[in-house]
Amino acid sequence: MCIVAKFGGSSLANGQQFEKVKNIVTSCDDRKYIIPSAPGKVSKEDQKVTDLLYLLYNMASHNLNYKEILDMIRVRYDQIIESLHLDLNLDEEFQAIEASIQKGATKDYLSSRGEYLNGKVLSHYLGYDFIDAKDVIFFREDGTFDEEKSYAAIQKMAKEHEHAVIPGFYGAKPSGEIITFSRGGSDLTGSIIARGVSAKLYENWTDVSGFLASDPRIVENPRQIEYITYNELRELSYSGANILHDEAIFPVVSKGIPINIRNTNRPEDQGTFIVEEQSKDNTFHTLTGVTGRKNFTVINISKVRMNSELSFHRKIMTVLEANDIYLEHMPSSIDSLSLIIADKYLQNKTDALINEFKTFCNPDSITVDKDIALVTVVGRNMKNHVGISAKLFSALAQSNINIQMIIQGASEMNIIVGIKNSDYEKAINSIYHAFEDK
Repeated sequence: MCIVAKFGGSSLANGQQFEKVKNIVTSCDDRKYIIPSAPGKVSKEDQKVTDLLYLLYNMASHNLNYKEILDMIRVRYDQIIESLHLDLNLDEEFQAIEASIQKGATKDYLSSRGEYLNGKVLSHYLGYDFIDAKDVIFFREDGTFDEEKSYAAIQKMAKEHEHAVIPGFYGAKPSGEIITFSRGGSDLTGSIIARGVSAKLYENWTDVSGFLASDPRIVENPRQIEYITYNELRELSYSGANILHDEAIFPVVSKGIPINIRNTNRPEDQGTFIVEEQSKDNTFHTLTGVTGRKNFTVINISKVRMNSELSFHRKIMTVLEANDIYLEHMPSSIDSLSLIIADKYLQNKTDALINEFKTFCNPDSITVDKDIALVTVVGRNMKNHVGISAKLFSALAQSNINIQMIIQGASEMNIIVGIKNSDYEKAINSIYHAFEDK
């Protein structure tokens, strides 16, 4: 059995955390391939190394004195090395980084050095081989991930190295140029490596013991989720839950490789398993989780006999695309539709959009609702239970919360309600407690 284990920034923030990681890794010889993130915060006042690297790039690219920032990064690694009593010196690595800065280093290259250097330290500490991610994670020149080339390289690597540390977050183009995934991309690296080596399990170690059924900042002591399907995870993640890198499940889905979210500080906890199908189906809970997001605007467009005009919806989409607007949802009826758009995409474009809709689509009326929050209820068992919607709407009514709109996915795995921003926290609490069996 082969296990791929990814450790996040909080798991590798200092020497004490490195010791915990080593105890976890060496407690099971099946943990053969380890994916480290860059060191995270040691305390709330501390800085993540990746944030320092972005600052380093900004300073250097504006011809400002960056050496103090580079020294701060060097100190973080020196402290880790010293606390672990390692016979390791990173002077040559930092000299290479500074030389690259002098030559105009790219943002992706500099931001990737946190994982690279942490990989060097961790491989030395564990006694594992070090594999530079640029030698197994490949991108095309247009920046898209090259699956075929990457998986071939990973399979070759696995035949030559029984145990290895492979830094997360980055890879290389055919030219050799370093390119990174988006923030949190070490999750994705771990998933890619897990698929490439045909792992039986992908462990993602962090500072929490798995996923909770709701945000603990809103709901007091929410239930922990023991098992969650890939599809439920996608729904919750898209709807606002800060769970895992959005793309991290795709490489393992096709191979049916489960993901186990674990807590580095509490390795005895089982954590949460993300699985393809729920073989241990827990019908005790009809809901898997409740989450959501604030700050949406809803543009309501009405036109009699809208559906008889074949090009109407295309024209709506054309206006949005021309203005670089991403559409969240579009519930509709026979003579009207609503465009639900995150405020961050509008950026004072609402009036211009309305004018363009009027010009291009000739609607009968347009109204706008602002300060809208979307609350999403997700559960694989919802479609098997009568009265789910009634219980949901009753919980909101009892809390005196007005529902602005209702959306349900075709899979019947989720129900989304639109409410006012001011009712968001109260709605999350009301729904969660309505569905938790006493």
